[in-house]
Amino acid sequence: MSNSSKDTLLGRLSNGETLVFDGGTGTYLQKNGLEPGGCPELMNIEHPSIIGDMASAYFDSGSDIVLTNTFGGNKFRLKHYGLENQLLELNEKAASIAKKRAPSRCYVAGSIGPTGEFIEPLGSVSEKEMYDAFTDQITAIEQGGADAVMIETQMAIEEAQIAIKAARENTNLLVMSTMVFDKGPRGFFSMMGITPEDAVKGIFEAGAHVAGANCGNGIEKMLEIAAKMRDTTDGFLVIQSNAGIPSIKKNQIIYPETPEYMSDFYLKMLKLPINILGGCCGTGPEHIKYLRKTLDTFKSK
Repeated sequence: MSNSSKDTLLGRLSNGETLVFDGGTGTYLQKNGLEPGGCPELMNIEHPSIIGDMASAYFDSGSDIVLTNTFGGNKFRLKHYGLENQLLELNEKAASIAKKRAPSRCYVAGSIGPTGEFIEPLGSVSEKEMYDAFTDQITAIEQGGADAVMIETQMAIEEAQIAIKAARENTNLLVMSTMVFDKGPRGFFSMMGITPEDAVKGIFEAGAHVAGANCGNGIEKMLEIAAKMRDTTDGFLVIQSNAGIPSIKKNQIIYPETPEYMSDFYLKMLKLPINILGGCCGTGPEHIKYLRKTLDTFKSK
């Protein structure tokens, strides 16, 4: 991928711009017709207008980059719904829908979530099977018109690296990858025991253009993770925080962190600096509006 054009995603990052990602996909879809236990990716075919309106809602709120509705679009996850034979259509359609809603100088990134499988010998899936599964999904997303892929919510660095390799070897897309961390007595670790510092190193070593963290934490802990990552690298970093840790009230999932509250911490991340900021579970277009306002105010000073 060349960064020669100032209007490409990589070109703008290379020129020192800070960009805004979108907010939660699942959060939006659950409010707009996704049934409990339903397959989100099936909405790309059955309810394309809802998926398109989601992309537009985030672009209109100030997102420079919007994710496709393909988080669980790999063959292992789709198999749970009997949809593995529709993998190419579901992924390509998702990218196409979002790309048609993208304004000038805005971008679409293919969401690549975990397979839910473990690699041998911990599990029954070989590295080649996992590589092939990611390749099938990512190439379909590229065919749909995506500008990048976001290999996100990863818990095992080995799986993230396989997905990064699949993207770099089979597409011309910009590649981003993020992992999830939990804070214990000894600090932050992924489910498989990786620190934020080692995650960043492993993601960049595999060939990603952008590394970072998403999900799992509210904005305060994400600021801690962001600082650890920035202390480790001068490379491009992305952070997508949850709107806090959810609770259930009257059968509804409630995320406690308001757009105003999160914007104060986004400002601190801008000063680190973090190159791409967005939201994850519990965040919506209103959070992105506040993030955009925070960024624009920061840039004007």
